[in-house]
Amino acid sequence: MDTVRDIAALRQMLARLEAERLPGAASVFSLGAAGPEGGGVRLARGALHEVQAAHGADLPAATGFVLALALRAGGADVRRPILWVRQDFAEAELGRLDAPGLASLGLDPSRLILVRAPDAAEVLRAAGDAVRCPGLGALVIEPWGEPKTLDLTATRRLSLRAASSGVTSFLLHAAARPAPTAVATRWRVAPAASGPGAPEEADALGSPAFTATLLRHRGGEGGRPVEGGTWNLEWDHEACSFRDLAPLPRAVVPVPAGRPAGTAAARQGNAGAERGEIVALRRAG
Repeated sequence: MDTVRDIAALRQMLARLEAERLPGAASVFSLGAAGPEGGGVRLARGALHEVQAAHGADLPAATGFVLALALRAGGADVRRPILWVRQDFAEAELGRLDAPGLASLGLDPSRLILVRAPDAAEVLRAAGDAVRCPGLGALVIEPWGEPKTLDLTATRRLSLRAASSGVTSFLLHAAARPAPTAVATRWRVAPAASGPGAPEEADALGSPAFTATLLRHRGGEGGRPVEGGTWNLEWDHEACSFRDLAPLPRAVVPVPAGRPAGTAAARQGNAGAERGEIVALRRAG
C-alpha cells in the first residue's frame, strides 16, 4: 500500500468536495491573455486572495495589481461598486487613492466606495460585514503592517463569508513573515519597466507593468496546491486584461568614426549589453 499516494488522493478528493460545497469556488477567472498558456492560472471568484508588495516601496504597484484583479474578477460590471476598506495609516504613509490613476486603470472613480478605519481590527471588522453583501463587484482589504488580528481564524472567516456571498475579496499589504492563512492564492508584486507608449505620442507613458510571483495557489490543477511562477505583465485597461510584457529593446552603443570596434571600451559595452544592462543613452534627436 502506497501511503504517500493514498494521502495525495485523499487530499484531492477533499479539495473537490470543498469546491462543490462552496458556492463561489466553481466560478473562476484568469489573468487574461497572459501568464502560462495564455492565462492558464485560474483564480476562484467568491474567495479571498492575498497580494503582498515585495517591499514597502512597491505598495503602489501591488495596489494597481489588486485593482486589476478586482476588475478581472467581476468588478468591470459597471452596475456594482468596489468597496475598499483601508487603514488610516496606509493613507498617511502612501497618500490618498488618486481618481485619475483609478481611471487610467479602467475604473470609474464614482464606483469606488472607500471606508477608512483607525486600526487593523476595525479594518477586519468592516471587511467582515462588507463581504456579506452580494451586490459588491469586489472587496479590497488594506490593513497596515503585520497586525496580530490578521491570523488564520480571521482569514478563514473572511474566506467562508466570501464563498457564501460570492464576493471576490483581496487582502493587500506589504510582504509579511510566513504565517498560516486561509487565502486561496498569495501573490508577491513589484513594479516592472513598462513598454513604450503609443508611437504617435512622443511622451506617452506605457501601460502599467508588474512583476508578479504566485507564491501559493490552493486550488491548483486537480485540487493540488501550486507554488511558484513569476511573470512580467502589463495591464490593458481598455480590454480589462493582462498581457505578457514584451522585453525592452537593448540599448546600442555607437562607435565614433575612427575608433576600432575592438577597443576595450567597445568590448566592455558589448559585455554590458549581453548582460541585458543599459550601457548608453540615446542622444536627443
